Amino acid sequence: MSTTTTSTEAMAQAIVHAHRDTLALPVAAGTPAPAPASDDPVFVAALQAAHALGFIDADALCVARAWSKRTRRVGHFDPAHWPDEPADFDMAPFPRQNAFAPCPQALGLYAVMPDAAWTIRMARSGVPTVQLRFKSGDAAAIRAEVRATVTGVQGTGARLFINDHWQEAIAAGAYGVHLGQEDLQAMTPEGLAAIRGAGLRLGLSTHGYAEMLVADSHSPSYIAMGAVFPTTLKQMATAPQGTGRLRAYAALLRDTPRVAIGGIDLGRLPEVLKADVGSVGVVRALMAANDLDATVAGWNAALRPA
Repeated sequence: MSTTTTSTEAMAQAIVHAHRDTLALPVAAGTPAPAPASDDPVFVAALQAAHALGFIDADALCVARAWSKRTRRVGHFDPAHWPDEPADFDMAPFPRQNAFAPCPQALGLYAVMPDAAWTIRMARSGVPTVQLRFKSGDAAAIRAEVRATVTGVQGTGARLFINDHWQEAIAAGAYGVHLGQEDLQAMTPEGLAAIRGAGLRLGLSTHGYAEMLVADSHSPSYIAMGAVFPTTLKQMATAPQGTGRLRAYAALLRDTPRVAIGGIDLGRLPEVLKADVGSVGVVRALMAANDLDATVAGWNAALRPA
């Protein structure tokens, strides 16, 4: 394959043309492309294309490496085939020695709630998976909230994840722990080993390829991908990813249970489910419901496998 600038630019343009409609996000004017770390023309072309499609630098580098590796593996350059093979992203095969306890591939409706009262209410209304996302600097309040939630969901059948407060989750006997990227970065190997050793499931949040690969390296019980759509509930470090990128991410993570989250309502749910995710994280659409039991029943029916 020629290594001329013209051929590299042509390959980049071919990638952009093939995937603009499904993957592109706006690129701020004047934003420089990341410097290529290889003179491989496919790597350079894919890096340029990923940048032009609006991928942040860390994610563009992941895409470029995977595209280069896939091209070498199959023996030809195919601009229409977005990389989706785990091996091309250097992801370890399954089964894995460091895997956390498994959870169902389809976690169904997943309510993320700010306190024990809301979390318990969701579980008692029939939400199959719930998360307590209680933010406080008061250790006693955290302990009380976690224990109250674990007690309150007993008998409902709901799977309860505790956001961040893993020590309290272990002590209270929760189903699992959920960590955001910052929480994961702050975790020590000993902390992760304690969660795994206690048999708790681990869920991890991601917002693009680089974070997905970090999350996957820990072999969690599930990986959450978002935000899919704009949301006012939380300040997001990355732009809404859209359903096109969600499909690409889910294809790469096909061996791990997948949760889509961020701005999802019943009207948008059919398009989200086309991405082959087994769970949808919901906050506002549930908390604002006038008839929670009927709303939960509607979501559960929409998420029920055909």
